[in-house]
Amino acid sequence: MGLAFGAMRSARRGAGSDVAGSRRYVPGDDVKAIDWGASARLSSARNSDEFILRERFAEEAPRVVVVCDRRPEMQLFPEGFPWLRKVEAQRLAIELIRASAIEAHGFLGYLDFGESGDEPFWLPPQSQSLWEYQDREVEGAPFRAPASNVEYAFDFLMAHPRSVPAGTFVFVLSDFLVPPPAETWLRALEQRWDVIPVVLQDPLWERSFPDLDGFVLEVADVSGRSQGVRLRRGEAVARRREHEARWEKLVDDFARASLEPVVIDSSEESEILRAFLDWAETRQESGGSW
Repeated sequence: MGLAFGAMRSARRGAGSDVAGSRRYVPGDDVKAIDWGASARLSSARNSDEFILRERFAEEAPRVVVVCDRRPEMQLFPEGFPWLRKVEAQRLAIELIRASAIEAHGFLGYLDFGESGDEPFWLPPQSQSLWEYQDREVEGAPFRAPASNVEYAFDFLMAHPRSVPAGTFVFVLSDFLVPPPAETWLRALEQRWDVIPVVLQDPLWERSFPDLDGFVLEVADVSGRSQGVRLRRGEAVARRREHEARWEKLVDDFARASLEPVVIDSSEESEILRAFLDWAETRQESGGSW
């Protein structure tokens, strides 16, 4: 694909810079891989001709797949409001992931079930370009994915192991208000993928709830129909507790699956970049990579 080597160390032996170990030379091995210094020392010690071959880990281009949740609710919130715009946050997050994949000489893929059918929009990680995704976005890609579309996405990826081999980074961009079953995470981890949930939740309306006692709130559904709603103080408090408990459970579920999420609560590019940098710093401290 025009890339000599990637920036990620492979588990297999091959051309690379990281030393994996040494062994005796066997006829047919590449003579260029002989460690002449080690061979000379061993030959001198044994008073015979001994040749040592230096083995290295192969350097491979990392594979990255972005899974986008395109339920109708992911179109919240509309422009003009001071809350998280999930559509914009998704777009900016994809751009940051793409830029990082290019920097690491990696291949980028994309998957969503926005068309609402059985077949997803699928771009295997075979290049650094997502022009088909970008053209589709310009034309107005739909948000008609079913509630279980994240689970369906993992089922689809598991059915395509050649495109998504072990070691693939899988970024899942969703609000996770409809999280996949815990078994889905475990099955994905069994594939030896590096799964990264990217959580897009508004901190006011989805991780908590404001005190609206005495106010009439204009509430709209995903189709645009709206009506006025008046909540009592007790109802607002109950909803806040429900949302906070849902958030705590989501965080606990990620921790039990040993997943390190990227938490995005703003559609400002600088804040999204900060969220990814904080996540990357945490991974580096814990010995992860990206």
